Amino acid sequence: MIRLNRAAQVRKTVNPEETHRRSAPVPEMRIVVVGGGAIGSAVALFTKALGGAAVEVDVVEPDPGLVLASSARSASSIRQQFSNPINIQMSRFGHAFITGAADTLAVDGQVPDIGLVSSGYLFLAHEAGAPVLQALHAVQRAQAVQVDLLTPQALAQRLPWLRCDDLALASLGLAGEGWFDGYALARALAAKARALGARWQRARVAGFERGGARRVAAQLDDGRRLPADAFVNAAGPWAAGVAALAGIRLPVHARRRTVFAFDSPLRLPRTPLVADCSGVWFRSEGHGYIGGWTPGEHDADPDDLPLDEPDLEQFDARVWPALAHRVPAFEALRMRRAWAGYYEVHPLDHNAIIGPHPALANLVFANGFSGHGLQHAPAAGRGVAEWLLHGAYRSLDLGPLGWQRVLDQQPFVEQAVI
Repeated sequence: MIRLNRAAQVRKTVNPEETHRRSAPVPEMRIVVVGGGAIGSAVALFTKALGGAAVEVDVVEPDPGLVLASSARSASSIRQQFSNPINIQMSRFGHAFITGAADTLAVDGQVPDIGLVSSGYLFLAHEAGAPVLQALHAVQRAQAVQVDLLTPQALAQRLPWLRCDDLALASLGLAGEGWFDGYALARALAAKARALGARWQRARVAGFERGGARRVAAQLDDGRRLPADAFVNAAGPWAAGVAALAGIRLPVHARRRTVFAFDSPLRLPRTPLVADCSGVWFRSEGHGYIGGWTPGEHDADPDDLPLDEPDLEQFDARVWPALAHRVPAFEALRMRRAWAGYYEVHPLDHNAIIGPHPALANLVFANGFSGHGLQHAPAAGRGVAEWLLHGAYRSLDLGPLGWQRVLDQQPFVEQAVI
């Protein structure tokens, strides 16, 4: 009975419509969100949920089917094993939001199938990396994350298919982690936002109209003009270009990430998401596996490098050798397909930039999530909505992710980046 009551309480606190019913009235205002992927749709959803009929929301998205969106091309995983409490808390909210889809995302009684698979992340470390895992473990346990530190011997007993003789330590998530259908989540967020009254405009923003120290309208590439009281940049890999239209340099870059799907003649039990010391990661997916490699600091322009061109050379050069080393059963694996998408990377500290720019208070940013945008979309959407409607964060203080540390070049570092 206690567990059931706690679960009901969690679902209640993440239900955006219930949040609106408990919120104080907000002034009438109009908001334009640039980008309709998971982040932009979450902003629209929570803004309508918190603001109700007093707030008009237009989402400008040239690809409403999200064919090119990072949301549709992600490995779509969620974890609590981060190095700073804000990211842990954002993931915790995201996990509760997705788990409670019947309350948070149902439209007309129809509950979307997000396909959440509960399974932990497994971070591996050589001797040099062991102190880092220990430090992260202390942060995570202080945030009540359910995570175990495992010696190589304990890890080998738990996962006998994994080579452990060259490892010094491992960190395994025990709850609140897993993977899901990112495309389904992004579309469900958009559908819920529409059901609450948000409007989608199929177009691109071509410019912003200035009114004193503010922007007063978005100019669309089809000639239309969308006046608004506030604007949100949620354009993902294209965010820097949107910021430039408003005269702001946004240090967020698009970087291609290739995901490989493969199988092996020797079947394993379902694996966790394994983050190897080599930079290669893999996890179970259906009857096979997916995996990839986190490359170096190589920027790419999403308009110049087609998203449907995966970097196939990575597999033979980086991915397969690391997989075969870590999992002997993978020596005979076969790659079946591959696809590419983009991380929107903020190189300063691999944390998102969330909040208004000091020089342009009515343009709010939600960019540079560096690979954890999908899992943090619900929390980012809620936070941006609170800022837009109340001028402050009410549920979770996202202030450390704001612009000031960017302008001061003072990193708010996230160490656990894949």
